[in-house]
Amino acid sequence: MQLVCLDLEGVLVPEIWIEFSKRTGIPELSRTTRDEPDYDKLMKYRLDLLRTHKLGLPDIQKVISEMGPMAGAEAFLDALRRDYQVIILSDTFYEFAMPLMAQLGMPTLFCHKLEAGAEGFLVNYHLRMPNQKMEAVKRFKQINFKVIAAGDSYNDTAMLAEADAGILFHPPQNVIDEFPQFPVTMNYAELRAEIDKASARI
Repeated sequence: MQLVCLDLEGVLVPEIWIEFSKRTGIPELSRTTRDEPDYDKLMKYRLDLLRTHKLGLPDIQKVISEMGPMAGAEAFLDALRRDYQVIILSDTFYEFAMPLMAQLGMPTLFCHKLEAGAEGFLVNYHLRMPNQKMEAVKRFKQINFKVIAAGDSYNDTAMLAEADAGILFHPPQNVIDEFPQFPVTMNYAELRAEIDKASARI
């Protein structure tokens, strides 16, 4: 029994915070863990910015719903789900991702939660658990799934290493250089071919 686990941002949809920053004209929201490695500090900074700009959850979801998946993502995922069980593992939040999930045919998504106050402003965030991508893959293996995982960035590499087969999708060069053990794919045709190859092997 095999299972394919895909990262979301950078694989099926644009990087949400960066794209959201562009669409709202708030450059400070493009800040990522590369700029601020303390994730808790970064998220509190983002939530404060959203409140300062009076962006409540409905406003945020409207902007995100206008983003759309990456070109070719919907067809790739539809075809993949015909042949494999697929689960999306992401460090985003359900409240951000659901407008995009609707455009992808509502695949199963494991991620985190945001908390909104009575006025609709985001007041807190809740991680499902630390290292949830890697931990999910570990648990899938414990219930006898062979897992193929694909992601695009450094924060996916623990998941890829834990999987029976890990694949990089359109990664930055520093990730390619640091993790030469993972095959590199640069488009959906290559990714599908590598998933099928891994499926035949594991």
